[in-house]
Amino acid sequence: MLVLTRRAGESIIVGDTIKVVILEVRGEQVRVGIEAPRHIGVHRGEIYEAIRRANREAGGSVPSPQALEDLLGAGD
Repeated sequence: MLVLTRRAGESIIVGDTIKVVILEVRGEQVRVGIEAPRHIGVHRGEIYEAIRRANREAGGSVPSPQALEDLLGAGD
């Protein structure tokens, strides 16, 4: 892990396309702005973990043949 010290208004560049800007420091809280291309997902850590968990759960379930027929309207 790289640890850097920054002040409000200063930035960090990640690769060629991501810019992290320290917007404000107020006590124990830091406001951070992130500029990244739209195709790069930027999420808070807890949201990212929730997405990963939901994707794992969705990928692990296999629908029954009847459920697939119902979805496709094959029973009509």
